[in-house]
Amino acid sequence: MRGTTVPPGTPCLVPRPDEMPLHRLEVAGAGAPPFAAGSFDAVGPLSRSARPHRHTFYEIVHVTGGSGTHVVDLARWPLAPPHLAVLRPGQVHHWEHSRRLDGTLVLFTEEFLVDHPGDRELLRQLAARSWLRPEGGEGEWIGRLMAELVGEFRQRAPGYESVLRSLLHVLVVRASRLAGDPVPGVMAEGRTAAVAESFGRLIASREAVTWTVRECAERLGVSPGYLTQTVRAATGRSPGRLLIEARTRRAQRLLAHTELSVRQVAVRTGFTDPAYFSRFFRRETGLSPGAFRQHHARKHHGSVDQSLERG
Repeated sequence: MRGTTVPPGTPCLVPRPDEMPLHRLEVAGAGAPPFAAGSFDAVGPLSRSARPHRHTFYEIVHVTGGSGTHVVDLARWPLAPPHLAVLRPGQVHHWEHSRRLDGTLVLFTEEFLVDHPGDRELLRQLAARSWLRPEGGEGEWIGRLMAELVGEFRQRAPGYESVLRSLLHVLVVRASRLAGDPVPGVMAEGRTAAVAESFGRLIASREAVTWTVRECAERLGVSPGYLTQTVRAATGRSPGRLLIEARTRRAQRLLAHTELSVRQVAVRTGFTDPAYFSRFFRRETGLSPGAFRQHHARKHHGSVDQSLERG
């Protein structure tokens, strides 16, 4: 992905009218690793933004204090710290009614995972959960790991990049154990794991939501049967089901966060017939596209009004 890192202060992008603002990772300068870590205050006001937006990078946030609601892909997660959230590139999120947020954030692009490429699949699985609640000793070791990452990032002692990658790998693996997710290599071996991981990245792209399983298989260079076998082994679900869920999430984002008509949303999610799109959407969400839009418009406007009253 181009433009994943930028100098500090670079404005966020709005590449198309049907997309959310796009935040890129700010780095100190040329040659700096695509990584950052710190508190909400250290990372800056965008770390607690009340406006829906996307990232070009992964974000792991450990909330240790405060109140409010974290909204990820329209799922609402009321805060009851400690909480651990994992966001992958492209997910839409924002904070509602947040007050006194305290905790630590770790931000990094996919290229930073060069030493441990298998962590991409674990991060995808964690992002699907979005929000974990470590308790007791689990919360303590997450806090220590996050603090070590912040310390290494600040000190920048010789060899700090390799230390950051190692600590991040430990954090991802142990968070996956906390979530009960399988570790790549245990659930599948070699090419099987690679194909399943590639499919996960593929359906996260905007274009892929309009593709069929056969088209995805062709782009990955495998047969539809092999793709179905590997994805089901890795996730417990079929690629067709995952494509439907990705298409539904895409439609929800467009309805909730843009002013596109229902017909335009249908086209952008691969439907030529708006009536069929409406039936599909109601089947998957329980609401018509219009009702879904009205419901989330009321929620968003209420959030903005309350934040203005507090200000």
